[in-house]
Amino acid sequence: MMVSTKGRYALRVMLDLAMQEPEEFISLKSISDRQKISMKYLESIVGMLNKAGLLLSQRGKDGGYRLSRRPSEYPVGEILKLTEGSLSPVSCLEEGCQSTCNQEVACLTRPLWQQLDILIDDYLASVTLADLLEGNCLAPDGSSTNV
Repeated sequence: MMVSTKGRYALRVMLDLAMQEPEEFISLKSISDRQKISMKYLESIVGMLNKAGLLLSQRGKDGGYRLSRRPSEYPVGEILKLTEGSLSPVSCLEEGCQSTCNQEVACLTRPLWQQLDILIDDYLASVTLADLLEGNCLAPDGSSTNV
């Protein structure tokens, strides 16, 4: 699993918005300036986040974007799955995968990849934007660590 710039930038955008006043709409230009993301790329990412309901938008002079929920209600996994499509460590585990491996039944490594996929999903579902803002992420054993 390799998280693309789209996924990483989407997290940065969501964190940027989470650091603003909750009821204030933030312009793309100000996000672009702070995050050093091109406006064109930012528009495509924000469009995807907005269409999925993760953001609210407002047009006009005081328009822009803001979070539709509190930062604690955004698991990192939700954002990454939206932007990446899949977080599976191997292609044969991706949802909707049409190509089946001819070794699937006899594959001795498949259980390893399945368990890794579960660990990734569970971990990313357990970390929220609020956790990242506070500098806390959960360690695999469930204990809190400062990042």
